[in-house]
Amino acid sequence: MAAADRRPVTATAAAGLTATVEAASTGLRPLSARSVLVSTLLGTDPPALPVARLVRVGALFEFSEGSVRTALSRLATAGDVERDERGWYRLSAPLRERQARQSLGRSGRSDTWSGRWRQAVVRPGARTAGERAELRAAMQVLRFGELRDGVWLRPDNLPSDRAPAAMAVVADRCHWSSVAPDRDDGLADALWDLSAWATRADQLRRAAGAVVADLEAGDERALRPGFELSAAVLRHFVADPLLPRELLPRRWPGDGLRATYDRFDEAYRRLLGEWLRASSARTDGSTVTA
Repeated sequence: MAAADRRPVTATAAAGLTATVEAASTGLRPLSARSVLVSTLLGTDPPALPVARLVRVGALFEFSEGSVRTALSRLATAGDVERDERGWYRLSAPLRERQARQSLGRSGRSDTWSGRWRQAVVRPGARTAGERAELRAAMQVLRFGELRDGVWLRPDNLPSDRAPAAMAVVADRCHWSSVAPDRDDGLADALWDLSAWATRADQLRRAAGAVVADLEAGDERALRPGFELSAAVLRHFVADPLLPRELLPRRWPGDGLRATYDRFDEAYRRLLGEWLRASSARTDGSTVTA
């Protein structure tokens, strides 16, 4: 960021940054150039940016302009991004649907639950391993859990028009019904590993709470670990089954993670914007083009 805009880094923030980075990095996978670009677009609404902006974000991770452009070319060849009439790169339809799932998970919104469940029983018939994997992946995108082989369930509390591409995969391959189990206590635990989700959510909430102090202090060194942490939190939101409150375990950490991440995201976007503006000023007249 420009010197006039730079906020002082407190001694406490500077001393604590190393520990904060280590805490935030625990269990996080390193990001490739492709992952950085896709994560950047997934976090942008609408999900389209000029090449110059993507190059500057890549610089946070020490990716050269050539590496970023090569990754963009490969993403375009794979059908993950498209180039629009302005020359900007935007997410393709499948990844835009993933962004919608990510947004739904982050918001935690769901419909009022009547107590009924949606059940899908896979129709009998021979299928290749690829077809079985495709069906399983689509069910997971729709946030169904598998009770036993070929029987999928979830509470009927999510919009029916969510994830249309995934629904198109499974719609004609299953028998669908609305059911009301005599007892549904323990059923959610049988369908999803709620304990593992809660444990990871607590880890991410603590890490985000630690990093946000450095972001709010204006410490640019928090941008890279903060980006990695943000990507991990958003992936975790996608894995949230979004159960009605009646089925959630006590002390479920979903709302706490969302509240902490909202504060984190606001601080991160503010500091990243300042860093990008300063980076743009430094590269004016350089070879980086849109």
